[in-house]
Amino acid sequence: MNNREIAEHIFLAGIKGVLPGTLISNILSLRDSQLKIGYLGYDLNKIEKIYVIGAGKASAAMAHYVENILGSRISGGYIVTKYDHACKLRYISIEEAGHPVPDHNSFRAGEEILKVTGMAGESDLVICLWSGGGSSLMADYPETSSPQEISFLNDLLVSCGADISEMNSVRKHLSKIKGGQLARSIWPASGVSIILSDVIGDPPDVIASGPTVPDNSTFSDALKVIDNHNLKNDIPPRLLNYLVEGDQGINPETPKPGDPVFKNVATLFAGNNKTALRTAKDEAERLGFNTTVFTGDLSGDVNDACSFIFDMVNRYKNDISAPMPVCLLLGGETTVKVTGEGSGGRNQHLALLAALRLQNIHGVTLLSGGTDGNDGNTDMAGAVVDSETVHTALSMNCDPERFLADFDSYHFFKSAGGHIFTGPTMTNVMDMIVILID
Repeated sequence: MNNREIAEHIFLAGIKGVLPGTLISNILSLRDSQLKIGYLGYDLNKIEKIYVIGAGKASAAMAHYVENILGSRISGGYIVTKYDHACKLRYISIEEAGHPVPDHNSFRAGEEILKVTGMAGESDLVICLWSGGGSSLMADYPETSSPQEISFLNDLLVSCGADISEMNSVRKHLSKIKGGQLARSIWPASGVSIILSDVIGDPPDVIASGPTVPDNSTFSDALKVIDNHNLKNDIPPRLLNYLVEGDQGINPETPKPGDPVFKNVATLFAGNNKTALRTAKDEAERLGFNTTVFTGDLSGDVNDACSFIFDMVNRYKNDISAPMPVCLLLGGETTVKVTGEGSGGRNQHLALLAALRLQNIHGVTLLSGGTDGNDGNTDMAGAVVDSETVHTALSMNCDPERFLADFDSYHFFKSAGGHIFTGPTMTNVMDMIVILID
């Protein structure tokens, strides 16, 4: 394998470490009538009904493996996942919906999940499966607004440069499901949320907009996001008015820590970006690379992230005492403020930025990819580049600077080569960056 192929191999090894089949079997087991979910134990002789609900790109696959363990003990449920991410379920209903912008199926899913939780009684157990993408896949809207206005706002939030915590503080305060509010519907049943994290630091109130955990954000925080990203003139007036009235105490706040609705609801993590990085590190070391997981918390603007990465690359490249070959692994999620009309995503955009920096630096290969297999508005996971990428493109009259300015990294790599295609991976733990240095 050449270094481009090796980088892709290491990336895929990381994804393999966070596939739902492995994660669910590690956290959930059943022996006779004793159900173990992490550190929690349930005597199913004392549980009348088990319901399974969930939202996210990985939630359908998670539900599949939950069904493998619990089978006909499941009384019903409802899962919503992204298009092309569904799998066959026997006891749980499933829906595919829009991501990153909610569509009509997203709003129907919100209603159906509330129906399921509304059926749960005091002697029942509700197993909740949350993963990245849940915020748009399970949607609702204020009574004074409309689905179309919520979808329009989601589109604004995705492209304005806001990070996931900022976006979800707005989403939670325009919902009666998100921000811990689904816990109200689960009560008085017992509930346990199994989470596959796609957020830096694994804050449970941010992942899938935290439907079953206390919310640490406020209406005031949501309004600050609108102001900080200059969205006040673009947000539909009825949604802005709802947030303003909430800040004034007219509309109810989301439930906070200490609220009794969380008394019977537990939260467990099945996996995260660090899980994927550990698996990738093991594979890179097996292949003979001196490997370092540099960070799992890469964030901020993609241009700043690229500068940070190349400061690190130059240190290793110029360190004659560093044992070669080297593999550096990073994880996290950067942001892109899109001003062009092209296609792409943060990983392809970062790879194109890196390609321009690498054109005169030999012996360095960089891959940036989304663990869910989808980067931005494309069907590619990301891209891999080295010193030859720009030279190859220029020989084909393909100007990388022009594609970069138009935020059209997808069509650059379609022309110049370097795309990473995985298809839907059925998991999602943010992004991974693999750097190989000879």
